[in-house]
Amino acid sequence: MDRIAILAQASFFRDLGDGSRRALAEQCRARDAAKGEVLFREGDEGHALYLLNRGAVQLHKNGPGGAEVVIKVVRPGEVFGEVVLFERDRYPVTATALTASGLFVFPRRDIRALLGREEFRDDFIAMLMRKQRYLAERILYLGTADVEERLFLFLREHAGEAASFPMPISKKSVAAAIGTAPETLSRLLVRLARRRAVRWKGRHVEVDWSRAPRTAER
Repeated sequence: MDRIAILAQASFFRDLGDGSRRALAEQCRARDAAKGEVLFREGDEGHALYLLNRGAVQLHKNGPGGAEVVIKVVRPGEVFGEVVLFERDRYPVTATALTASGLFVFPRRDIRALLGREEFRDDFIAMLMRKQRYLAERILYLGTADVEERLFLFLREHAGEAASFPMPISKKSVAAAIGTAPETLSRLLVRLARRRAVRWKGRHVEVDWSRAPRTAER
């Protein structure tokens, strides 16, 4: 497994220089997680950031009354848990593997040691700023878009604009990821199937992107 090549393909690390990626690759370790395994819980002491190599991981918080609020479904190539590097000492969310997953773990103490190098520090902080802007834009969009727009955005983020692709997580998890109830998603999928926009059978999805809402093109 070429760790440097995998880091180069991850959007979070893509803009790092070769030397910085090589230094990161030397510090990370591979880890497998079983379906349903909790990687860390909200409030746990933060010890590492993670890069998902395969599978799917759900990030969620405990909302009012103990309700679970899904923040994001992490896809391969994405980083999570990086907040513990600078902002806080404890994880603000719980991370659970939705499927059997493979990850790279970067211990916080080792990343902080690398940040002592000026070139690496400049590269890394620039990446964090780009991600912060993206998350702010996404929160604004999810707060104003309707459920159909949010579904197409989720599908585009998962598979680009592939016409046919497997969906590794359940409809219930997808509903949570787009901020709606499973029953609402089921009714939406019936309507979309009638329009021949989305066909969802088992874990296989077919999408006619020409029928996607124009406002979901983000």
